[in-house]
Amino acid sequence: MTDTRRRVKLYALNADRQWDDRGTGHVSSCYVERLKGTSLLVRAESDGTLLLESKIQPDTAYQKQQDTLIVWSEGDNFDLALSFQEKAGCDEIWEKICQVQGKDPSVEITQDIVEESEDERFDEMSDSVQPVELPACEMGRLEDISELVNSCLVSPARKDKLAAALETQHYIKKLLNLFHMCEDIENIEGLHHLYEIFKSIFLLNKNTLFDTMFADDTIFDVVGCLEYDPSLPQPKKHREYLRELAKFREAIPIKNKDLLAKIHQTYRVQYIQDIVLPTPTVFEDNLLSTLSSFIFFNKVEIVKLIEDDDKFLTDLFKLLMDDKTPDVKRRDLVLFLKEFCNFSQNLQPQDKDAFYKTLVSLGILPALEITLSIDDQKTKTASIDILTYIVEFSPSVVRDYTLQQANNTEEEQMLLNIVIEQMLRDQDPELGGAVQLMGVLRILLDPESMLASVNKSEKADFLNFFYKHSIQTLIAPLLENTTGEKPLKEDYHTVQLLGLVLELLSFCCEHHTYHIKTCILNKDLLRRILVLMRSTHTFLVLGALRFMRKIIALKDEYYNRYIIKGNLIAPVIDAFLRNNGRYNLLDSAILELFEFIKLEDIKSLCSHVVENYGKILEDVEYVQTFKALKTRYDQHQDKLKERDRVSGSVAVAEAVVPSLLRSRYRREARQPDDEEEMWFNDDDELEDDAPLDSAQTHPHAHAHHALDAIGKIVEKKVCSSTESANGPSRVLLSTTTTSKPAHTDVQGLVDYDGDSDEEEEGGSSSAAADERDAKRPRLA
Repeated sequence: MTDTRRRVKLYALNADRQWDDRGTGHVSSCYVERLKGTSLLVRAESDGTLLLESKIQPDTAYQKQQDTLIVWSEGDNFDLALSFQEKAGCDEIWEKICQVQGKDPSVEITQDIVEESEDERFDEMSDSVQPVELPACEMGRLEDISELVNSCLVSPARKDKLAAALETQHYIKKLLNLFHMCEDIENIEGLHHLYEIFKSIFLLNKNTLFDTMFADDTIFDVVGCLEYDPSLPQPKKHREYLRELAKFREAIPIKNKDLLAKIHQTYRVQYIQDIVLPTPTVFEDNLLSTLSSFIFFNKVEIVKLIEDDDKFLTDLFKLLMDDKTPDVKRRDLVLFLKEFCNFSQNLQPQDKDAFYKTLVSLGILPALEITLSIDDQKTKTASIDILTYIVEFSPSVVRDYTLQQANNTEEEQMLLNIVIEQMLRDQDPELGGAVQLMGVLRILLDPESMLASVNKSEKADFLNFFYKHSIQTLIAPLLENTTGEKPLKEDYHTVQLLGLVLELLSFCCEHHTYHIKTCILNKDLLRRILVLMRSTHTFLVLGALRFMRKIIALKDEYYNRYIIKGNLIAPVIDAFLRNNGRYNLLDSAILELFEFIKLEDIKSLCSHVVENYGKILEDVEYVQTFKALKTRYDQHQDKLKERDRVSGSVAVAEAVVPSLLRSRYRREARQPDDEEEMWFNDDDELEDDAPLDSAQTHPHAHAHHALDAIGKIVEKKVCSSTESANGPSRVLLSTTTTSKPAHTDVQGLVDYDGDSDEEEEGGSSSAAADERDAKRPRLA
């Protein structure tokens, strides 16, 4: 058997900074003569070919991550990773690497540039006295400059000294002058050196240098230097894109020059980070943290400057809500607001709270009611993004606004209903907007996010509002498509939308109690949803089944009686039979539902399934679910019979009236003989609740009649005249009751119809008989 401890996946980082799978194999460490050192070897498990042969270099930084991952860099921009199947194998190879490099295996990185050797510390002590000497900034010294800058990256102290020298000598502007000269004379070799120099300057990670490089008069030259990547056959045209193709749209004229300059600078620096700079390696990524911080604080400053300009925001919202504003202009305004909200994600929580309160006070939510309904896709998408930002940060703000609309807004114009309508009308084939809006609704309907609200009644008020004003909008397409035995529309777009509706309803079923139960029972919603079990789209069938599974998981007897009364197990059984035993997700999901009924011992559903579908399901033998369900049902029945037998014996022996009254709810354990059967068949059975009411009204009289009736049965062979005496009473009852099949239940032994042994023996007077007739319960 193959040792799984050494089983690994080999990954390599590509130019898009994504890990490519290079294959699965087994890793070993051994001395390779050709490489003159201990190496890591990975051979493919399929054919034994060599996937990796890497010498363990004494100065290479190996990093251990998550107990099963080893990452290192070989050469420039070539990162490798070994992902182990087992932690033990990872530990073995890690110990071997640490042994070669003379490191303690307890470390997580073998060559941490922060932890320097004694020699480096001694060098830094010398550096602290002697600053870095920069070569003369001349075209012929560009190669020397590149080597010097690159050599300083290995030591934090040398990086500081180099940054200080570049700043004090205004060296960056001198280099940019050389850049212009090299471009003018087309000195490609010099341009390649400048690319390496400025790439290394970025890795110095110094904010003071960024301030110089990102100034208005230098940023395009810096971008120009980074166009001449030696690894590319032709230089990129980043400056052309930034100057000519990237157009800045002013939704509203910005009069604050500082704000305008900061917006331009942030866009260009973001472009440099995302597009211009080469993809950093695993170890270079942290070296660009200051660049990320530079962008971060720029965005915070932009938000602050806009917030402080009251007139700017007031004019923006006024124009946004003006009916005369052209759609193109309104789109620009919404896109600006989206970027504004995006920048606000960098704020601290208290600042972000103040930010959204400002937007709400200016009318962002009424504005979204307008922009969400616009047909322009860009406007609608940006509006959805803005609403998502608001709801994710503070759903209570949207709930409060929605509740304020309850008494003064028509239902179709309410924000919540607009959101639902836009979700249901999404024409995107991928339903990107609908999925996002469904997430918004889910957050708003989540009781967990309501518990911490200052307003203690928010949960009850909002759920009452939703189920009164909005639930019908949500389920309308579902009801419209399930009027028959099969779904009316089966196109992919429709069933995808119905899938989203089912997902949201399943969430409501799980997290809401009274409200969703009332909706399901009043609208017979489960029956309509189970029509989707006949769909040709399996994911929709599974969605309907998942909804029913959520209901059954609640173990609520109201739901169980609703399912039994409506025979709503039938569509599930039908889908199971149509699946015909195929081993797929639908088969497993249906079996899991019945397994849950069995394990949770839901007696009512267990009895319903076995009594109605036991014959159909008894042939299913590839799983034991239905046989186990039948066994559980038989155990229930045996317990009931045993309980009835014991109770009946005690009742007859002790003649305890309460026991006799309780016995009406239990089944008779024995079969009646012919004479008893005739007595039962002649008496018509009353409705289930009528005897209960009469027993409560005349408990003592009925107890007396019960004793007499039992005495009659025990002495039936002696009192043969009983049948003739009972005739008139049975004739009278037959004229006032609805005929039903005879039962052999114990309740038949108790004379709830008012008949007594006195009538049977003919010993009562006509007045007494009239009185008893007056007390006899009758069915209308």
